[in-house]
Amino acid sequence: MLLEQIEQANDIKKIEAKDYDLLAEEIRQFLIQKISVTGGHLASNLGAVELTMALHLSLDLPTDKIIWDVGHQSYTHKLLTGRRDGFESLRKFHGMSGFPKRKESDCDAFDTGHSSTSVSAGLGLAKARDIQGQDHTIVSVIGDGSLTGGMAYEALNNASRLTTNFIIVLNDNNMSISENVGGVSKYLNNIRTAESYQGTKKGVYDTLLNIPMGNAMVNTIRKVKNSVKQLVIPGMFFEDMGITYLGPVDGHDVKGLVKVFKEAKRVKGAVMVHVITEKGKGYEPAVRHPSRFHGTDPFEIETGLPAKPRNVANYTDIFSTVMCKLGNRNEKVVAITAAMPDGTGLKRFRNMYPDRFFDVGIAEEHAVTFAAGLAAGGLKPVVAIYSSFLQRAYDQILHDVCIQNLPVVFAIDRAGLVGSDGETHQGIFDLSYLSSIPNLVVMAPKNKYELSDMMKFAVAYDGPIAVRYPRGVAYSGLEEFRALVELGKSEWIYKESGVALFAVGGMVKVAEEVREALKAAGVSCSLVNARFVEPIDQEAVSEAAKSHDLIVTLEENVASGGYGAKVVEYVNKERLSTRVLPITLPDAYIEHGNVDLLRKEVGTDAESIVAKIKEIL
Repeated sequence: MLLEQIEQANDIKKIEAKDYDLLAEEIRQFLIQKISVTGGHLASNLGAVELTMALHLSLDLPTDKIIWDVGHQSYTHKLLTGRRDGFESLRKFHGMSGFPKRKESDCDAFDTGHSSTSVSAGLGLAKARDIQGQDHTIVSVIGDGSLTGGMAYEALNNASRLTTNFIIVLNDNNMSISENVGGVSKYLNNIRTAESYQGTKKGVYDTLLNIPMGNAMVNTIRKVKNSVKQLVIPGMFFEDMGITYLGPVDGHDVKGLVKVFKEAKRVKGAVMVHVITEKGKGYEPAVRHPSRFHGTDPFEIETGLPAKPRNVANYTDIFSTVMCKLGNRNEKVVAITAAMPDGTGLKRFRNMYPDRFFDVGIAEEHAVTFAAGLAAGGLKPVVAIYSSFLQRAYDQILHDVCIQNLPVVFAIDRAGLVGSDGETHQGIFDLSYLSSIPNLVVMAPKNKYELSDMMKFAVAYDGPIAVRYPRGVAYSGLEEFRALVELGKSEWIYKESGVALFAVGGMVKVAEEVREALKAAGVSCSLVNARFVEPIDQEAVSEAAKSHDLIVTLEENVASGGYGAKVVEYVNKERLSTRVLPITLPDAYIEHGNVDLLRKEVGTDAESIVAKIKEIL
């Protein structure tokens, strides 16, 4: 196998050009085989095989740098840098990450996991190179979807001022371009990027600027040139910003890509290479359903169907159902997503109420301020965003929504530990960064029934409010406990004495297990469903302090600024005669791995919690 000849960075250069297609096929088959077992990001990686090969053929790693936007399309990059064996433990605890990681390889130039960051990071690396008198090549790879993020344009605006080489690869797997425009563009780009053309153009401009009326002549030439180019060359938006545009080019033609990258390296300034690829290429189920194979669980290769079909509803499903019902009952309810109608469960709402559904692209900041405008205009916007991605809109939540006390509902999916995607995707900071904002109410449901009740409460509430729920199967236990949701009020599930467990959201299920273990050991134990993290139920804490020697708070959030910290602060302030044991995640970034293993590792599983309580008692 050709793939077996690649043991370290730059080994691909030993492969003969006639064998590039065969190597690409081997890589695709390897990825399909491995990801069918481990799960992971498949469609995006299958589409970027030849592009990655061409970059590695054109560059000298790790001296030259590649920054992968988001990074979930870096599997081929990992293969070509000698990490083939790592795919056995892909996204597993202590195994190889599914994203670029600097601590994993010198060939990973920058850690990425969120969108629209690569141009900014690449520009920073380019300026660092220039200041230190170095001359290596910097390449930022960004997808067409990531270009919907405003940060990308902020970076492009700055990159246009660069006078040294910086390559931006636009990996476009969605846009179709007609043959006529593509052919003319390819011809003109070959002329424009040739060394002779670039040199001649600069020479003519410099000469004209040194003669009388030269400035006027240069401006006239530029206007005429741009008018013609607007008719026949795509990418003029980038050209007008001062970024040389090359393309579009076939993203599955390795030799053609290598030639274009060679030309791009000659440009003195920022240059964008527009590459057209097919998401899921080489595996028909992924081509037909690229969204489903964006991030997939283990699957059957022959059919593309999940290896373990999901027969029970998850929290996203419950949210999807309740949103459709709320949309039916209240015509002012509108829904907003940042490029994730499927992931957030809003696809059904979009189908039922297309005029009240808004996909703003990968633009979380815009999504939140857009929602603020909708709310100021008299509507009831529900913004559905993953916990980790909502971090990007912190200022908009504070400045545009909460200062004005606008009735925006934040539906925060994937809160807490999410598992295999690791540090960049764990939703473990939201309770801290949200509950510190005045006017914002923060809730977390104990089970699927309470998620429904909380969403109804949130839509009826006249102010900013957040409902935070975890990834995975929706818990259906404790269904007999369904007290009315009241602002700032917790729910007593079992009321005894001794130890009082105050659990937040998904940790209620864990608290049940803890209580059973303590009861078996002869320890009297109460269980309280906290419900509200902001405001906390001070009355319930005071009541528990009177009849319990120990209050234990349980949350899947970092320690600093979380629910437990608020309870400790209140108990100390009021000088209540009880001790508090906060069970939290550590103030740290938690790596990828199975959620159950991660909980055991950080001490938030039932067994570890019981041991901590017994030690104190």
